[in-house]
Amino acid sequence: METILIAIVSFLVAILTFFSGFGLGTILTPVFMLFFPVELAIALTGLVHFFNNIFKIILVGKHANKRVLLKFGVPAVVFAFFGAWLLLHIPDAKAIFSYQFLGNTYEVYPVKFIISILLIFFALMDLLPSFQRLQFSEGKLPLGGALSGFFGGLSGHQGALRSAFLIKAGLSKEVFIGTSVVVSTFVDFTRLGVYATRFSKSGLIDNLPLVVIATISAITGAYLGNKLLKKVTLKSLQSIVAIMLILISLALGAGLI
Repeated sequence: METILIAIVSFLVAILTFFSGFGLGTILTPVFMLFFPVELAIALTGLVHFFNNIFKIILVGKHANKRVLLKFGVPAVVFAFFGAWLLLHIPDAKAIFSYQFLGNTYEVYPVKFIISILLIFFALMDLLPSFQRLQFSEGKLPLGGALSGFFGGLSGHQGALRSAFLIKAGLSKEVFIGTSVVVSTFVDFTRLGVYATRFSKSGLIDNLPLVVIATISAITGAYLGNKLLKKVTLKSLQSIVAIMLILISLALGAGLI
């Protein structure tokens, strides 16, 4: 039942990204968190995201700009390693605080609290007009690569920052998309390499069949969404998705899930 539900969600989310403007990882990560511990949920989402990117890189990777890949992609890969390493080494054995609500005691642990803050932040970046208009000069590409790579490794969220920096690099639409996909793929590969040090302990290997099913569902949804929807953005739906993400993030940070 759990596998079927995640497969359906992956399929629908992949289509939904063409409406909402959110990336696959932004929406899928909280869904996995409903069923798995935070670190495992991020790793599982990372695998689905990586294989989905492989599908994309076959289609558009040839358009990537080598100059931008060096200036932006290299720092992104380096700092993705540090972000992923930090995720695995945040002390999470003890709750940072606990509280009582309606007769129940809830404990909040460091990793869940940090990830909940990041989820809220990146949901707002994709939603608020002031964040959507955020752009940086081309000279800031190494900084942008470092920031997007670090947060990509830490929580899987790299798209919003990557777009904010690459949008001013003077790239055509095809080159922008191709470059973004290549950078994202290498960041995913790097962080998954770090997560792999805990594959056996985290239970990631045991859930590989789930990853395969979710990936196939996501690729099918992405293909269908691209054919039918053509990147249409519906503001009301985008707002609903953002609110749902923020509510899930608040529940995560409050120790409710």
